[in-house]
Amino acid sequence: MSKTYQYLALVTLATVLVGCNKGETVAGAPKRPECIAPAKPGGGFDLTCKLAQQALKDINKYGEPMRVTYMPGGVGAVAYNKIVANDPANNDAIVAFSTGSLLNLAQGKFGQYSEKDVRWLAGVGTDYGMVAVNADSPFKTLEDLVKALKADPAKVSFGAGGSVGGQDWMQTAMLAKAAGIDPKNMTYVALEGGGEAVTSVMGNHIQVVSAGIAEMGPYVESKKVRVLAVFAPERLKGKFADVPTAKEQGYDIEWPVIRGYYMGPKVSNEAFDWWKKSFDTMLKDQQFEQLRGQRDLLPFSLTGEELSQYVAKQTEQMRTLSKEFNLQSK
Repeated sequence: MSKTYQYLALVTLATVLVGCNKGETVAGAPKRPECIAPAKPGGGFDLTCKLAQQALKDINKYGEPMRVTYMPGGVGAVAYNKIVANDPANNDAIVAFSTGSLLNLAQGKFGQYSEKDVRWLAGVGTDYGMVAVNADSPFKTLEDLVKALKADPAKVSFGAGGSVGGQDWMQTAMLAKAAGIDPKNMTYVALEGGGEAVTSVMGNHIQVVSAGIAEMGPYVESKKVRVLAVFAPERLKGKFADVPTAKEQGYDIEWPVIRGYYMGPKVSNEAFDWWKKSFDTMLKDQQFEQLRGQRDLLPFSLTGEELSQYVAKQTEQMRTLSKEFNLQSK
């Protein structure tokens, strides 16, 4: 082999080796990143996973695309049990959760498992509960809805993603209680996720939908639904600026909805640290604030141990609230 070819061969080998070093996986980095949405497509869990998916691509610049897996069942129970019991060491997967998940945990709806059985990764945003109707509904205001409930609560059908005692049911129960109505007398249709609930109200299968207001953005803009009230301390900005709060309509109800992610109990510390550092970095980035805003979420940023402490406190408060409504609690 001539010296020229030997030189070219060495240069080529060196280039390959440098390329390999550049492509080396950072300790703990996922090989096939996945976000599990514990519901059907559409709704809050889907929104939460899509936020992580886009942020990982646009801000973190991670080379492997994140896939979103839908795992409906028990309003989060199927996904929770799968991760804890069957896939506890999955370093690639994060699972979306919300305040509703914590409420279900507080009531023992995730079986034998509690909030202590997973690793809480990141809380990335918050929105607020609300009640909405089809754009053609005779209910024009919250007061119209309350009057109909007082006349005959069984004739007004509410629907939401979750069973009796769940987050969205709890919002309607608090509204009923504030109006002097026994929540047990209301007609409530349990659906699998916010996406299905919104579809049902648009199809007039139910009269009122209870959900997080971030789930309603596209439908409000297309004028397919009308939000009667948001359960926030004051009016929101942007596309929801014209939506009155329940409080300003005489009903003192607030229901913030935290959105975030958890991981299995036996994931490696290296993997958990990679995900935590990634979210710490993304949460400080102005582009993440824009992505969050595009999904009608408000700022909320907690990761790792700080989030774990928040979850423990919130879950305990949920247990107390559940007892007030005579709901089974662990």
